[in-house]
Amino acid sequence: MEFNFGYFSIVLPPLHITLIAIIFIFLLVRWSKQLETRRFTIFFYFLISIYITPIYSHGTREGVFQLWLPLGFIAVFLYLFRSKRNHPAKMKASILGFSIALYLLILQYVG
Repeated sequence: MEFNFGYFSIVLPPLHITLIAIIFIFLLVRWSKQLETRRFTIFFYFLISIYITPIYSHGTREGVFQLWLPLGFIAVFLYLFRSKRNHPAKMKASILGFSIALYLLILQYVG
């Protein structure tokens, strides 16, 4: 979506991506209200869970193959599994971040 204003323009992402982002923000704010203290940590769990990284790389004549892993979600999940201060809202936020990480993995492999 593009809005032209004479000498400059504002370019926004497609409508479906904007709606999904609004829904994600709404869910994160709602879940953060479930915590009594440190409500902002929900956003950190979400952002850390999105992180993906290549763990293996192999170069061939056709190109480079990279094996990607959602390392952020694995780290957050292990931390929440071992922690005594585990709250369901934190797990929900990390699973929401994992869904975006899976989307990024699909984009990485498919194109």
